[in-house]
Amino acid sequence: MKLAILGAGAWGTALAIAFAEHNAVTLWSRETDVAADLLLQRENRRFFPGYFLPSSVQVATEFASALAGAEVVLVATPMAGLRPTLEHLRAVGCQLPVLWVCKGFEAGSGLLAHQVVREVLGPERVCGALSGPSFAEEVAAGQPTAVALAANQPDFARQTALALHGKRLRIYANDDLVGVEVGGAVKNVLAIATGVCDGLGLGLNARAALLTRGLAEIARLGVALGAQRETFLGLAGMGDLVLTCTGDLSRNRRVGLALAEGKSLTTILDELGHVAEGVYTARETARLASEHGVDMPISSAVAAVLAGELTAGQALEQLMARQAREEMA
Repeated sequence: MKLAILGAGAWGTALAIAFAEHNAVTLWSRETDVAADLLLQRENRRFFPGYFLPSSVQVATEFASALAGAEVVLVATPMAGLRPTLEHLRAVGCQLPVLWVCKGFEAGSGLLAHQVVREVLGPERVCGALSGPSFAEEVAAGQPTAVALAANQPDFARQTALALHGKRLRIYANDDLVGVEVGGAVKNVLAIATGVCDGLGLGLNARAALLTRGLAEIARLGVALGAQRETFLGLAGMGDLVLTCTGDLSRNRRVGLALAEGKSLTTILDELGHVAEGVYTARETARLASEHGVDMPISSAVAAVLAGELTAGQALEQLMARQAREEMA
């Protein structure tokens, strides 16, 4: 398959490395210094040092030239970059199917990525999400990884998953686009909560309870938004939640650990140096939960901590003071 990857951050670079094994890949960067580095050194020293592009990967700085000959476009920007990239695709008249790897709700609108695609490119555009338990560093290093590919057209999901599937990066087709997107979005919020839990030294019992109750929250919101409940037991649900909440490479988990230390959010983000999507997704998650009447106490507590309305300790006390209820209610 001929694939145009738009965005040369850590994820875009890692996927270019992984997909180049069996596909013709062009990687586009809007930063000219990054593109020059990739062309001359085959290394993304600004965003992803230590990993090198195969010689077969083409690097482009011109947007239109990156799309030339492509069969599928993969947007590898943060959620905030999705709409501008789609608008750029519309401006150049691109009609190709669009995939994305960003996870979250759009700030302000609360839209999932496929809803943003619908607004910008129209309801007929073939599109889908690539999501699941995957750190860019491990994908680039060729360590075994499995993710889900969900699309608005099941046949496209199956065919594209088959084309991109490799020995090390295994891709499974899924027909629940909403569920895959909600799982990928809200797990980042729960990873912040788990970081706080671990940072406060609450123990492994507490972490396990938090993960389990957090998964229930994700499923409740997903079903309210039209997802299939069983999706949250798969790669884009439980799989991604466990990885992001417990893996040391998780940016969102690191945000939670720093909040437990009493650091300000501004300081945390400055020190992180990368986007932690859960910071921006938490507010939209809490708002959507309220709008749909979905009980999401953990996610709401994270949103309150990030907004400066509660300290990490106060949020914990609030959660522990909740009335007992039936587990499956």
